[in-house]
Amino acid sequence: MSEFKAQPPEGMEPSGASLAGDSVYQKIRDDIISGRLKANERLIVADLARQHDTSTNPVREALQLLRGEGFVVISPNRGARVRPIDQNFVRDIYEIGVLIEPALTRWFVGMATHADIARLEEIQTQIEENNFLDPTRHSELDTRFHTIMYERHYNRHAAELWWKHREVLRAVSRRFNFTLARRAQVLREHRQLIQLIKDGEADKAAALVAQHVEGSGRHILEHMRAAEAARAG
Repeated sequence: MSEFKAQPPEGMEPSGASLAGDSVYQKIRDDIISGRLKANERLIVADLARQHDTSTNPVREALQLLRGEGFVVISPNRGARVRPIDQNFVRDIYEIGVLIEPALTRWFVGMATHADIARLEEIQTQIEENNFLDPTRHSELDTRFHTIMYERHYNRHAAELWWKHREVLRAVSRRFNFTLARRAQVLREHRQLIQLIKDGEADKAAALVAQHVEGSGRHILEHMRAAEAARAG
């Protein structure tokens, strides 16, 4: 079975960062998501450059990328700090998805070809075959499923915003496992969505995607609340 990594929608503006900047960005991002870098912790450029054995320019590039994704806050006279990845942060991101993704889906239903639907069915079959056994593979396949619908949308800003927010939620969700109920719901909603696209039911497909995105966001929030309660206990 061929492996692949989900790619951003075609035509998305490149980050402009150097290879070194992208590398440092990935490392700092992972440190924030994993909790190795704590909420509100200062991000001192010189210290990060020494830690990652690089010059200060790639670190500055990385911090700007992380600022654009919402992981880092940069304030005048205070420098860069880690933005808390709390429940409010996650809620804000998925609520934006609930607004954007139905519009992208509605447009896709109106222009989807037989080849597009065949690609969705192929990816969905792979998702079902994996059956959440490999969480990383599921995440890549699930992202590719939705990218097929959004990657050709004429509003590149909307597609890019979706992708960046999707990547944030994917990163946060790596901490948690899918419940059995959520697994069944994801598979069921994907199949329902494919059928609605085949039938040309744009409004129903958009409504289902809104439900799907909200369900994913609430699932993450429930895990975050449970983890917080466990720490408090």
